[in-house]
Amino acid sequence: MSARAKAALVASCAVSSLIIWGVHYQQNKEREDMYQGVLRDDERRREKMRQREEDHRVSQRKREIYERVQTVVPSELTDDR
Repeated sequence: MSARAKAALVASCAVSSLIIWGVHYQQNKEREDMYQGVLRDDERRREKMRQREEDHRVSQRKREIYERVQTVVPSELTDDR
């Protein structure tokens, strides 16, 4: 095997190794980025649930206040006909 052929073989092996390493690095980076997206989505979902629970509590408090102040009559008892 000539020196030129050996150099070409070594160069092609080095380039191939770098390409393979680069692809694996890129895949790992994309996988980590996607996982961070999942974590952000989970936090956003938890925050939305907290906000909904708070809105529900506020609504319940308002309802209790309104029911204390106003007389609530079930619709079966009213004669609107």
